[in-house]
Amino acid sequence: MNHSIVYALDFDGVLCDSAVETAVTGWKCAGRIWRDVPEAVPPEMIDAFRRVRPIIETGYEAILAMRLLYLGDSVEDVYTDFAEKSRNLMEQAGVTSGDLKKLFGETRDLWIEADLSDWIRMNPLFEGIPEKLRALDKQANWYIVTTKQERFVSHILRANRIELAKEKIYGLDRNMSKPEILKSLMKDHPGQRLCFVEDRLPALLAVRKDDALSDVALVFALWGYNTQEDKAQAAQEAVLGQQLADFLML
Repeated sequence: MNHSIVYALDFDGVLCDSAVETAVTGWKCAGRIWRDVPEAVPPEMIDAFRRVRPIIETGYEAILAMRLLYLGDSVEDVYTDFAEKSRNLMEQAGVTSGDLKKLFGETRDLWIEADLSDWIRMNPLFEGIPEKLRALDKQANWYIVTTKQERFVSHILRANRIELAKEKIYGLDRNMSKPEILKSLMKDHPGQRLCFVEDRLPALLAVRKDDALSDVALVFALWGYNTQEDKAQAAQEAVLGQQLADFLML
């Protein structure tokens, strides 16, 4: 492990396999907006959501993806003009993205309050991640850079006996983009190399386009929520792809 490296780690899709919980929460939220949605989520909807998960940037978008799947869109349909379809759904329902973020967080909070162990069970860390993070904690500085609300990250880390100070979790609550967070971390750690590990290729490419972040090492988490097309594009763009077994070996 290189002590001069500071790690900025995405959470969902890099550390945590949260797709099932995100699908269920999205379904529960959809049921509170559209009354025709049944209470129980069909297993096939969860399977379909896992396949559309790569298009989701922020958790609340799962509400819209689940609604589209319920209305009969195929996985391919959801990928086609997802942003436009999402805008249409929100306009028809008379809700904003802020409303959906609030609803998504509140729905998770209610689930956690009712059955924390069940919610944690739905948010497993990927194989070997707890051990890797505990080892990393002793050898290097690391942060979480995510679009997830910070309290949910803290719940999952604590359940896995991983200690990380709250100020090292940069989540949705900060209202900062990932490039902005990385710039802040660079200022906090002058002279050290910053390594950003992310499973969404668009997020990595956005960092690469920013000249102020040209010194950030980018790692594409191949085990996360990305597609074969993403993997092929990453190879063409010469973005370093890494398998789970090699995680944190830079």
